Amino acid sequence: MKKIAIGSDHGGFILKGEVIEHLKSKGLEVKDFGTYSHDSCDYPDYAALVGEAVAKGEYDCGILICGTGIGVSIAANKVRGIRAACVSDTFSAKMCRAHNNANILCFGERVVGHGLAMELVDAYLETPFEGERHIKRIEKITALESK
Repeated sequence: MKKIAIGSDHGGFILKGEVIEHLKSKGLEVKDFGTYSHDSCDYPDYAALVGEAVAKGEYDCGILICGTGIGVSIAANKVRGIRAACVSDTFSAKMCRAHNNANILCFGERVVGHGLAMELVDAYLETPFEGERHIKRIEKITALESK
């Protein structure tokens, strides 16, 4: 069973709740790292919590949601070991796993609706990393963290 860390700022709060219910309906273990209300808050705080939990190996992957998905993806990618991808279509959700081995999926509540969000989550979770020719590219991305 996959263990999934999830977080959002106020701009992704409603959709985060819907995604959590979707994941639980599939029998997946989900930890909500916040935010827990509509009150204005700072997305880097939640991106850091989810990113650090995934980077430590406490969770298999993460999902982050803000208004656009851009802010949380930028912030999460500052955590060593994280490859967060901001997507808004199912092809990109699949490819970020298959080719980039993304460990955090990001999207925006103001960009994607409920139905598409669930499709993005499913496409991401159901797509395995292809490995092989992509491994050396992932290693090059990892090497950038030590420069």
